[in-house]
Amino acid sequence: MKKKRTPAVRPESLRDGQPGPDEVELVRLNRYLALNGIASRRRADELITEGEVMVDDEIVTELGTKIDPTRQRVEIDGVILKPEGERKRYYLLNKPAGVVCTNDRRENRPRAIDLIGDRNKGRIYTIGRLDEDTVGLVLLTNDGDFAYRISHPRYGIKKTYMVTVHGRITEAEVTKLREGVRLSDFRSNFEKVWVKKRTEMRSTVMLVLQEGRNREIRRVFAKLGFPVRDLRRVEIGNLVERGLKVGHWRPLQRDEVAELLTLADEKNAGPVPKKVWRRPGARSLRWSKPEDNVGSRQGRRRP
Repeated sequence: MKKKRTPAVRPESLRDGQPGPDEVELVRLNRYLALNGIASRRRADELITEGEVMVDDEIVTELGTKIDPTRQRVEIDGVILKPEGERKRYYLLNKPAGVVCTNDRRENRPRAIDLIGDRNKGRIYTIGRLDEDTVGLVLLTNDGDFAYRISHPRYGIKKTYMVTVHGRITEAEVTKLREGVRLSDFRSNFEKVWVKKRTEMRSTVMLVLQEGRNREIRRVFAKLGFPVRDLRRVEIGNLVERGLKVGHWRPLQRDEVAELLTLADEKNAGPVPKKVWRRPGARSLRWSKPEDNVGSRQGRRRP
């Protein structure tokens, strides 16, 4: 039965934005949706005006609505979002090829979130994305602030990739990788590059990135004439794949979460960059939180 679309009757404190004497700090509904991995704030505004969001069993269509996450129930597409104070979850997955990093329920391919077998995981999402064909480490969480700190280039959490390509890569080509390779929409920027192994038939190269752009690694090596045979992410900050088989996952330990946040704090020395890259003739694209693209097929893909 279709829900009746009626305007929500909100308490006075939600209309004027001022909490009452017994209320905690209120949160804008669009921000709350973003922090829970539903969509970007802009897309959340669209969902609200389209009548897709319910607060305490009433459809809310007014932009700027504020809620009390500790007392009010927010529901979208049949999913009740976690209340403030719910236990935060952190997982490390060694993603296999053929698995996608999305929360979209319409997705027919295997999703990374479905591989996490913890029955208490609740609604989690991936921090950043790996391409379907890329293997390796992915973090999943329900903690929006943690996800923001781990993935935003401002905080400088480094990711290490191991790339195996067809052919023998030369020192001249390694130098090009270190200096940056110009693609159609940006120049690559690998922090570190070194050759792990090479023969006449294939080469294995290690790369360190702070931020991966759309299929960046594959595109760079294709530009140099080296088709990628295998690409895997082997490190995220202080986390390594050692001992975690492909397709397996484990919860993060408290000290691992703390160390990642410490690394983020140590690296956080500059202002948030307003632009990450610009396509010729296009508007500048601003960086967005990782949960902004969850559930959207338009989200940027990772290497």
